Parts: sequence; structure tokens; C-alpha cells
Amino acid sequence: MANAPAKTKSAPKRATAGTTKAKKAAPGEVQTLSPHLVCAGAAAAIEFYKKAFGAVEKGRMAGKDGKLMHAMVMIRDASVMLVDENPQWGALSPKSLNGSPVTLHLYVDDADAFVDRAVKAGATVKMPVADMFWGDRYGVIEDPFGHKWSVATHIRDVTHEEMEAAMRSMPC
Repeated sequence: MANAPAKTKSAPKRATAGTTKAKKAAPGEVQTLSPHLVCAGAAAAIEFYKKAFGAVEKGRMAGKDGKLMHAMVMIRDASVMLVDENPQWGALSPKSLNGSPVTLHLYVDDADAFVDRAVKAGATVKMPVADMFWGDRYGVIEDPFGHKWSVATHIRDVTHEEMEAAMRSMPC
């Protein structure tokens, strides 16, 4: 049949998030996207995250000089990787860079209690915890290593229209 349409191969169907056939791209407890923090004193940062955030250390590997080349903690259900600052590797911490434009966002059961615990462990409040127009109780802290963390507890559902109206009524 000269006029028959040519057979084409269809692209294989890809599994999407939420389906049972989705293949996990990352190994073990690591999420597909995990923060990798450069710290001036990664070992001390791990101890701070344990005390302040209830982190669980999953492992660490030190180089010959004793600096951590890789470490991982779990904070709630999220993996966070850490490495010691090392200018030779191009790994500079927020302290060496005079800050960081990145804020790590963390949902917790009780933002007030979480921030209080972090402050007692050495964090600094950058924005006190307060009720926000988008429905979260929210605040921002900075850890002793220069990383900023926004901490939130969802307290109420807000429609998109309610959020827009609240933003328009803000003084800034």
C-alpha cells in the first residue's frame, strides 16, 4: 500500500511523581533536591544542627587534613549535606562571602518552639515569628555559620485572592 501512513515509534511513557512506577533518582534518604552547605567548621555545624534542629547525623568523611569532605544530616524528613570551607576547592562559606542570598525554608510543627530552641543553641533571630497573611506562622533565623533559615508552621488555608488583597494592603 503506497498511501499507508508510515509507522512511527511513540516515545516511551515516563513515570511522573506520585505514580507507583516512578523511579527514584536519588539514593537512599537523599531527596532529588537537597541543600549542600559550605560551613566554616562543618563538624561544629553538625553539632549545632543536632542541638538546635534535632538533626540526625547520617555520616561524615574527613580528608587527611581533618576537614570534612562530605557529611549528611537529616532534619525532619530532609537530607542536608555539609562540607568544610576550603578555598582551594572553591568552597566558601557565608562567613567568607559576607552572607548568602539563599534562605533554607523549613516547615515544623511549632515555629515558636523551634526558633526558641535554635536561639538557645546559638542562632540569631533575623525576623521574629509572627502570623503571616499567607497562612503560616513564620520567622527567620541565622545559624552561627551564616546560613539563614525561614521556619514556618501552617496555621490556616488562605485563598489566592485573599493573599493578593493582603499584599496590596501592605505598607511597603
